Amino acid sequence: MNKQRKPYKTYTREFKLEALRLMEETDRRPSDIAMELGIQLYKWKEQLETKGEVASAKKGRPRKADQSETAKLRQENKRLKEENEVLKKAAVFFAKELGSTAWMQEVE
Repeated sequence: MNKQRKPYKTYTREFKLEALRLMEETDRRPSDIAMELGIQLYKWKEQLETKGEVASAKKGRPRKADQSETAKLRQENKRLKEENEVLKKAAVFFAKELGSTAWMQEVE
């Protein structure tokens, strides 16, 4: 039974601020507002109090087109190091193979 999770909903900064305004300025319970909107108001309120703003709708790491040149070079450097390690292991393997073959020829 493979259950796929629902994708995260993203809300604009304006939506979040409006929801928080509703919570502060109306007589309705915050839990009722949150249930109606299907959100977690207290998390956004905490963000507003600690950071001075709520998070924007953007999330996750930047797309490849948006990455800085430094990030691209780091990624390429990592790939090249991995390829270098594979080549070193292959060289050791073939050196051992050649060494054992030469020894066998001397015995014969």
